[in-house]
Amino acid sequence: MEPKSFDLVVIGGGPAGSSGAVAASLFGKSVALVERETRVGGAGLNTGTIPSKALRESALILSGWRARKLLGVDVALRQESTVPELAYHADHVRDTLRSQVSSRLAERGVEVFHGNASFVDAQTVRVLDQQGRETWLKGKVILVATGSSPVRPPEFPFEHPRVHDSDEILEITTLPKKLAVVGAGVIGAEYACTFAALGVEVHVVDGRAVLLPFLDHEISAAIEKGMRQERVQFHWNELVVRCAVTDQGEIILGLSSGGELRITDVLVAFGRSSKTAELNLPAAGLTPGKRGLIQVNAVYQSKVPNIYAAGDVIGPPALAATSMEQARVAILHAFGLLKKENPSLLPTGIYTIPEASMVGETEQALKQAGIDYLIGRASYSQNPRGCLIGDEHGFLKLIFRRDDLRLLGVHAVGEQATELIHIGLMAMIAEGDAEMFSRACFNYPTLGDLYKYATYDVMVQRELGLSLGPQPIRPS
Repeated sequence: MEPKSFDLVVIGGGPAGSSGAVAASLFGKSVALVERETRVGGAGLNTGTIPSKALRESALILSGWRARKLLGVDVALRQESTVPELAYHADHVRDTLRSQVSSRLAERGVEVFHGNASFVDAQTVRVLDQQGRETWLKGKVILVATGSSPVRPPEFPFEHPRVHDSDEILEITTLPKKLAVVGAGVIGAEYACTFAALGVEVHVVDGRAVLLPFLDHEISAAIEKGMRQERVQFHWNELVVRCAVTDQGEIILGLSSGGELRITDVLVAFGRSSKTAELNLPAAGLTPGKRGLIQVNAVYQSKVPNIYAAGDVIGPPALAATSMEQARVAILHAFGLLKKENPSLLPTGIYTIPEASMVGETEQALKQAGIDYLIGRASYSQNPRGCLIGDEHGFLKLIFRRDDLRLLGVHAVGEQATELIHIGLMAMIAEGDAEMFSRACFNYPTLGDLYKYATYDVMVQRELGLSLGPQPIRPS
C-alpha cells in the first residue's frame, strides 16, 4: 500500500499529541494525527484531568465548602444528589474544550485519522479504522503520545458495578456511602478529597507511609492534615490482598495486616500503564520498558532518532501540562527549532483539597545533594487576600541557595496554589534571586504578595538569624 507522506505523524490525540501536532503546524509542517477514539482529547479531556477537576469545583460549590470556610455557614448538600447532576459542569466544559481542540487542529491543517495505529517500520504507521479499512502514513518524524490506562490488579472484580478504576468513577449514578480509595497517588488523593467534600466517608489505603512523597515534605504534610480535617481516614502501610462482595452488596477488602475494611464502593487508583501494547514497537526498533513505557532522552527522543514520545507514555510526572510541554520540546528538537536544550522547568499541580503546587527543588532533595539553602515562608492567614478568601492554613515556601539567594524551589498549598506557582516559575526561568521579589510591587490585596514576605523572611534570617514566617508543618 502506498503511504501518505507527512513531515510529522502523531499517534494519540490527547494533550501531548494535539499540542505536538499544533506546534509543528505553526512552523509550516504537514501533520497527520491518529486517534483511536472517535473524539480527540484523550484522558485529559474525556476521563481524567478536566472531568475530575470540574467535579471537584462542583463539589466545593454544592457542598458549601468555601462558604463554610469563609462565612462559617453550614450548607448541607442534598443527600439525593446524583453524580450525573454533579457532573453537569464537567460535561459542559469537556464538550466545549473538545470542540476547541478539534477546531484548532482543523484550522492548522492537521489531518486527523481515527483508528488503531501500529508501526510497520520506523517511519511508517498503519491505521486500521472501525470498518477494517487500512491507511498507511509515512512520517519524517513520529511522535508517540498514546497516553495511559488504569492498572487493574487481578484481585479486584472490576465487573462489579461498584468496583471502579479512575476512568470509570465518573460514570457512577449515585454517591457512595462509604468509599475506599486504593492508592494514595495524585489521582487517588484528588478523588478522595472530592468525595470527602461531598460528605462521603472516605478511606485511603496505601502501602507507603507518606502521602505524595515526591512533594516537598511540608506540602505533603499540609495536604494530609487538610484531608484529615475533612474526615478522610488513612490506612498506611497496608496492601489490599483480597476484595470480596457479599450477598448484601457490601464490599470487603482484606488488608495485608490481617484486618478488613467494609465499604460500599472502591476506587482502585493503583497507577497507570502506557498504551503501547498494540503499537508493534519492535517493528520500529523500540522495546517498551516496565508498564509499556518508552525510554527517551532530555528532549524526548527515543533511541530511534526520528521517533519521539511525550506524556504518560514516558512515565512521571504524567500531568497534562507537563505532557504538552514535553511534546512542544520534542517537536522543536525534531525539526531543528529548539534554541536551548536545557531541561524545561515543569511545574506540578495537585488538585487536592487543599490545592498544592510546586516547581524546582524540594528541601529533602537539596539536603541529599548537600546544597546549603535558606527557606522563606509566608502564610495565607497573614496575607489580606488570604483572609478575604477565608484560607487560614495555606502558605508559600521559597527555597533559596544560601550563598547568592538564587531561587531553587517554590512550593505552595492553599486556594489558588496552582496559579500562585507561576510567579515563581517565571522567576526561576529568569534565574531570579531574592532581590527580584524584594524589588517587585504586587497588587494589593493579592496572594502574589506572599512572594515578597517569604523573601523578607529569608533576608531577616540571613541578617539576624530570625524567621518571620509560619512554623513548618511536619509529617504526622
